[in-house]
Amino acid sequence: MSRSPGRKQENHKISRELFVLTYGALVAQLCKDYEKDEDVNACLDRMGYSIGIRLIDDFLARSAVKKCRSYSETADMIAQVAFKMYLGITPSVSCSSATGNEFSLILDKNPLVEFVEELPAERASLCYCNLLCGVIRGALEMVHLAAEVTFLQDRLKGDAVTEIGITFLRKPEDRKHRRN
Repeated sequence: MSRSPGRKQENHKISRELFVLTYGALVAQLCKDYEKDEDVNACLDRMGYSIGIRLIDDFLARSAVKKCRSYSETADMIAQVAFKMYLGITPSVSCSSATGNEFSLILDKNPLVEFVEELPAERASLCYCNLLCGVIRGALEMVHLAAEVTFLQDRLKGDAVTEIGITFLRKPEDRKHRRN
């Protein structure tokens, strides 16, 4: 038997929709389990971190990317390869510091909020997609890049765009190879 050429894309869309619906149910359950939005945000970050430390192996194996030589290359790799591979979107990247260690990922479309219209008024400080921050932070730590990852803007909260901020915490090391 042969597969039709559109079959793989159809399965990808179905699995993404299932993931988005399941994620919504997860956030709803966490909101029932925890009274404070900060607790829900922390739980989503921890879950994302656990996913990120495991996901990096799959990413490196499937993408066959080369080692990034700068924070700028790393931010581009996250946006252009990782987001495309796992969420089917490509955020734009902007450097937001003169030192070159702070970047923003601007998401025109956020698939995790595909079925969410708005956050309830009593959940104003909920960071619905905080799982993404944990995933990025966990994956970066596994390749020895400590980073702080936070949502800077969120369309669910009325902002014009969805923006994830990444701040690399260590100075880039000057690695000089010496011959002995």
